[in-house]
Amino acid sequence: MDILKGQIALFIDADNAPSKKIDFILSELANYGIVNIRRAYGNWTNSRLDGWASMLHEHAIQPIQQFDLVKGKNATDMAMTIDCMDVMYSKKVDTFCIVSSDCDFTPLVTRLLSEGKSVIGFGERKAASPFVNACSRFLFLDQSINDGLSSVPIIRRDSELRRDTKLVSLFRNAIESRCDDDGWAPLMDVTRHINNHTSFDVKNYGFKKVVDLVKAIGLFEVKTVKGSQVIISDKRKQ
Repeated sequence: MDILKGQIALFIDADNAPSKKIDFILSELANYGIVNIRRAYGNWTNSRLDGWASMLHEHAIQPIQQFDLVKGKNATDMAMTIDCMDVMYSKKVDTFCIVSSDCDFTPLVTRLLSEGKSVIGFGERKAASPFVNACSRFLFLDQSINDGLSSVPIIRRDSELRRDTKLVSLFRNAIESRCDDDGWAPLMDVTRHINNHTSFDVKNYGFKKVVDLVKAIGLFEVKTVKGSQVIISDKRKQ
């Protein structure tokens, strides 16, 4: 799913997101526009959020207090959802960013998408697949190379990538849908096809470019034509 570029609203579920990744999150969002709205939700009287509390002023994030009204119930989810809807109707925002690993935000994401908004999600790999796949793009914040700015997983070996049946199927189905009579498809069209069907970001596999991921998988033929256009085919069809 293509990301709209322009005004961005950032909503952080501080109870379900690592504070040390905020630099990475803001750096990624800078690729899509200006983050004018920055809010973090949680019970700020709880020492568990001390990590986030120290980041608020540095990154101009507005803390939104949510007391734990009932044990076992999270008021943060409801507050974030209400505020997202308010912003959607009252502010000129093109893209919403939800930082959380809580699948309860899935209905919110689908509603934002239905209103023509893009949704970028950030969370840990424990996040449920319906939430991950609902987002226009979702980046994982755990299993990183280090604890600095980078939150990209360690590059996986080609054997691991080939065993990722979901990943391989995504590319094979996209190639079949976009290829010419000789079995070759523009990589740009293949990537767009995948993005229209699921939340896909090459960075979650440890690569900066899709072409590098494709080559690492080892099941596809890649070549450059017309000087710069990259095309791809399934080796099974060769």
